[in-house]
Order: sequence, then C-alpha cells, then structure tokens
Amino acid sequence: MADMAERITDIGPPKYDEMWPDVIKDNYGKWLYHEILEPGVLMHVSETGTTLYTVRVGGTRLMTVKMVEEYCKIADEFCDGYFRFTTRNNIEFMVTDKEKLEGLKKALAEKGNMPIGGTGHSVTNIVHTQGWVHCHTPAIDASGIVKAVMDELFEYFGSHKLPAQVRISLACCLNMCGAVHCSDISILGVHRKPPVIEHTHLDKMCEIPTTIAACPTAAIKPAKVDGYKSVQVNVDRCMFCGNCYTMCPAMPLADAEGDGIALWVGGKVSNARTAPMFSKLAVPYIPNEPPRWPSTVKAIKQILETYAADANKYERIGEWINRIGWERFFEKTGLEFSHHHIDDYRLAMTTWRTTTQFKF
Repeated sequence: MADMAERITDIGPPKYDEMWPDVIKDNYGKWLYHEILEPGVLMHVSETGTTLYTVRVGGTRLMTVKMVEEYCKIADEFCDGYFRFTTRNNIEFMVTDKEKLEGLKKALAEKGNMPIGGTGHSVTNIVHTQGWVHCHTPAIDASGIVKAVMDELFEYFGSHKLPAQVRISLACCLNMCGAVHCSDISILGVHRKPPVIEHTHLDKMCEIPTTIAACPTAAIKPAKVDGYKSVQVNVDRCMFCGNCYTMCPAMPLADAEGDGIALWVGGKVSNARTAPMFSKLAVPYIPNEPPRWPSTVKAIKQILETYAADANKYERIGEWINRIGWERFFEKTGLEFSHHHIDDYRLAMTTWRTTTQFKF
C-alpha cells in the first residue's frame, strides 16, 4: 500500500482543489451569502470579509481552441489567470477588486461574442448532447437547434424579465445524455421507426447474442433470412431507442421521415418551495427542419412567453402548470392535446419518492 500511495499516474483528473485560485482556497466553506447585482454578475461575501465578484458568460459546448485562448487572455488580464466552466457550459470569471470588475465587463462587451447573463430570472445556457456532430444514434441535431432557439430567446439570457429561472435542455435521442428529464423546457429527439436490418452484413459485423441482449424490451430474436444468419424485430415491442444499433452497426435507426422532436415541460431539480419534478410531454412530434428549425423555435417561444405573462413571481414552469392545471396549460399555449399525452406505460412507478420533503 505504501508503494501505491507514492505512485504517480495520469489516470483520471487532478483533485479539484489543486486548481482553485487562492481566494477560493482561503474561503472554502466560509461563504455567507451571495447577491445577483445584475444579470450575469454576482457578489459573494465570506465570513473572512472577502468579497468576490463573478461574471458569467454564455459559452458553447462545442468550442474551438481559439475561443478557449480568448477566455484565457481575459482571465490573464483581469483574473490572475483563473476562470471556470459551469455545468451548463458557461464561463465564469472571478475578481476580488470592484475596479477590475468594471474593466472586465467592458472588455467582455467589446469582444462581442462573450454575452453576460444566465443568472437569476433568466433563460440559462442550454445544456445539450452531441447530435449529428458526433453521436451515432441521434434523431435530431443538437448544437444547430440550440443555436436557433437561443438566437430567438437571447433577450431572456441577459435580463431578468421572467418570473423565475428557466432551464432549457436538449437530448438528441431518448437515451438522453442531456437533462431533459428534469428541465423547465426540454427538447428531445425521437425516432418513430424500427431499425433497418441489413441481413447480408449483420452476421459479419455483429455478435448476434449480444445484439439480442442489448434490447431492453426483448423485441429482437434470431432469424435466418435468405440464407443469412440475422435477426428480426418485433415492431410492436420496439421502443426505437437505438441500443441495438449501438451493438450492431448493421441495424441503423436514423430515418429522415421518422425522426423528429418532442417537447417536454415542467421539470426541475430544485427542492425549494416545491419538490423536484420530472418533465412531462407537451408536443409529441415536430419534424426536423434544418438549418433553423422554425416550428420547434416557435413552439418553445410560445410556451416561454405564455409562462412569462401568466406565472407568479418565483414560480417555475412546472409549478405554474400545477397551479393552473394541464387543461389550462394547453388552452393558454395553444398546443394540441392528443392521445400521445396519456401515460399508459404499464410499468410507470407513480409512487417513487424523489424528494426529501416528506409528509406524514
């Protein structure tokens, strides 16, 4: 064990506190409170008397090295070489000198591509998955849709016009690397057709038992087709998840007509005021419309602005919907209600405890 304690390895990231600036190290566990001075600018006060200002800048998940270099130059000039990424791909610059704060804000404004915002009662940066850029099972793009949506909602990023914070997320398929299960507005890629089976290639490219085992609904079984060892899919059991394609490249799932977007609303992780909530279906299907996805953008803006006009202060979207009722939600937003909105999944667990807010 002694030998292992001294072992140097490059496996895994460095311990998080090794990369902290001194002001964070010196005040760890000592912060008393924080205030939002203006959209994107926070003041943190420590029991040691230290005051730290953080400036949040909207970033992107897919980022060039040149852009990172620009952030580094800003950090070198104003923040002693330190900055941090948030979990939603924002960049936060930290200064302890209020005079430096004004210079930092001015420098960011002059850049033109480093917008300040995303705090308090605003639309936060959209966290998203990989989409067509990299993922092998996407039903939709990710960064392209996020760009189109945020272009339309940008006024809500750098302001506090909304009743409460609105978190928007995107997952390009229902395997959901994104946070669409618990966001105020969620954009989800959906497949609607079963995988195409390339019988002539399948046995050469895939391990058939592993492919069968990968299906969560047991919809795949072995078959012999035109003399080839292959599989067949029970379409009634298929949930279009793409697990089979992950194991077997001879079962592609992407389809130009079948793939599209579903919108979900009302989720949140916050335990303040009300319990955390899962997102629920609002729009079952919108077709892919690259490069700007106008129908998706319109529907999201419709939901957001209806909420903004009707919700009480501090009310998250899910809390607003629970207060007015789902019938009113569809009436006010003008969205269509259909049989797709009725939850008939036979294994749905309606009694899961997802909160620390117990009632006896």
